[in-house]
Amino acid sequence: MDLQEKESVSGRLVALVKAVLGAGSVLPLPFPLDAQLSDLGVSSLKMVNLMLAVEVEFDIAIAQVDITPENFHSLRSIEALVERTLTQRI
Repeated sequence: MDLQEKESVSGRLVALVKAVLGAGSVLPLPFPLDAQLSDLGVSSLKMVNLMLAVEVEFDIAIAQVDITPENFHSLRSIEALVERTLTQRI
């Protein structure tokens, strides 16, 4: 995955988190890719919505074994999961 694709993945993930949190949420700029999502206001219900949005956005199915707190800790961990899943699909 080249740098442009990687930036595209993280940019799309930031947009998804913003959408899941809603218009009233206040997020730091630049978006902290390593920050714990729960610290940014992502509740467990919003996390499920985020996971489903990630699957739709990237046209992937996240394997049950990959639905772990470690993989959904931060945007960086979700980005790594998306990249692994896309690579396995090729």
